Amino acid sequence: MLELHDGSLNVSEILTRWYTQESDSNYGAYIPFVGTVRAEDGIEGLSFDVYEPILNRWFDAWVAKAAPLGATLKMAHSRGDVLVHESSYIAAVFSPKRRVALETIEQFVEDFKASAPIWKYDLVKGERIYARERSTAIAGAGILGAKS
Repeated sequence: MLELHDGSLNVSEILTRWYTQESDSNYGAYIPFVGTVRAEDGIEGLSFDVYEPILNRWFDAWVAKAAPLGATLKMAHSRGDVLVHESSYIAAVFSPKRRVALETIEQFVEDFKASAPIWKYDLVKGERIYARERSTAIAGAGILGAKS
């Protein structure tokens, strides 16, 4: 399940809803990861642009990779502005075994940072400024992934 939300994520609502959805699935492990916007370099927050077709394909590939392990993946991400100390990213793995869930969440989050087609902007004095120094080029993205 991939969810996109406008603005910051309601962490408690999303995690509770996901837990409730899977509570009868006989999973032994539920490992969530919550990404929060940090106060750094004088930013007021971050703003995100998402290219949904590629993000959906990337997520579907991960779902297919997790299925033979008996694991289920869920992810939520923000579009638009997210202020400091608010959440922009939540991922979770449900699995019968804790080791599978722990390994999968680590790999999933790291691959998300390296591969997801989401562009990040700093919010400074009400303006969006591309966060080039903290962005990762996406393989095959051409000019969209290039750093100059």
